Amino acid sequence: MKTILHAVLFCAVLALGTIAGVRGATRVKDIAYVQGIRGRQLIGYGLLVGLNGTGDTQRSTFTLQSMTSMLKRFGVTVSQNDMRLRNVAAVMVTAFIPSFAKEGGTFDVIVSSLGDATSIQGGTLLMTPLTGMDGEVYATAQGPVSVGGMSVRANGNEVRRNHTAAGRIPGGALLERAVNQGAFRDSSVSLVLLRPDYTTAKRVAEAVNGKFPAQTAIASDGSTIDLKVPSDYRIPGKLVDFVSQIELLEITPDVAAKVVINERTGTVVVGGNVTIMPVAISHGGLNIEVQSVPVVSQPLPYSKGETVSTQQTTVTASADSSTMVALNGAATVQDIAKALNALKVAPRDIIAIFQAIKEAGALAAELVII
Repeated sequence: MKTILHAVLFCAVLALGTIAGVRGATRVKDIAYVQGIRGRQLIGYGLLVGLNGTGDTQRSTFTLQSMTSMLKRFGVTVSQNDMRLRNVAAVMVTAFIPSFAKEGGTFDVIVSSLGDATSIQGGTLLMTPLTGMDGEVYATAQGPVSVGGMSVRANGNEVRRNHTAAGRIPGGALLERAVNQGAFRDSSVSLVLLRPDYTTAKRVAEAVNGKFPAQTAIASDGSTIDLKVPSDYRIPGKLVDFVSQIELLEITPDVAAKVVINERTGTVVVGGNVTIMPVAISHGGLNIEVQSVPVVSQPLPYSKGETVSTQQTTVTASADSSTMVALNGAATVQDIAKALNALKVAPRDIIAIFQAIKEAGALAAELVII
């Protein structure tokens, strides 16, 4: 039953990949971005308070130092040796400022425990400055943390659901200063593909030239398309209209043939352009079972013998029935799924099969193992 379920799931993944390939056209804004327009990553160190005895222990000395320094700012002087805190946790706060964000805007932040706190559920982040790589403060974060899990401990027992050492504060950061963006030039704009590909870059340039005057777009390399802004769009406010029209153009991006394998989870994803040259596959396994049964020997009544315990070991071996399947050049992922499911194997066995097909030189695709 489990093997059948694995086969059905494998077919479903392949079918979804085929549907995605048939869907075709994709907007330019989904596969490219305007060069020079970017967000900024921020980071900060802060304190989380209000925990229910699940915070950092005395071993996290940096938490005690942070609490001492914070209390001094409020006119309270205490010694670290006198502090016994389990309702406080030191955390790292990370965030990403989206493009064109202005002062006063809010965005989400991620809060992650830095010490040995067991859970940050129910905690509140105190005001934390968030800095960029240049060391400048761009935002401040504060507020209650939302944790997508739970952890309960009692008498040495624990019940935990999901991860409780990290959480999120929706809209918890306030932008104090805007990020300087690369200024648009009135005469030219460049698009950069998220996945560099010569064919896709050429198709984007052709789509732009089909809507605007010829030679408006030139694919300078596999990832960059240089756009010459028409004279009608060089007046204030028109450049945004020009970029917007290009973002809404639809093209069919070219995708390299790949088979992606995650050996840790047994996940196999086959791209729509994957083909297999004629090859025969036989898959079978050898099962070895070792059983150990305890045997106790008792001495006769009133004798001086001793009770002896030994292990009786039995070894049995059997071979699974293997099937030879011939692939006469599979052209689509449905053909590949149908052929592999005929072997009635689980996804982890399919991983081994794909690796063997690649070694045989019959897989016309890149094999990516993650």
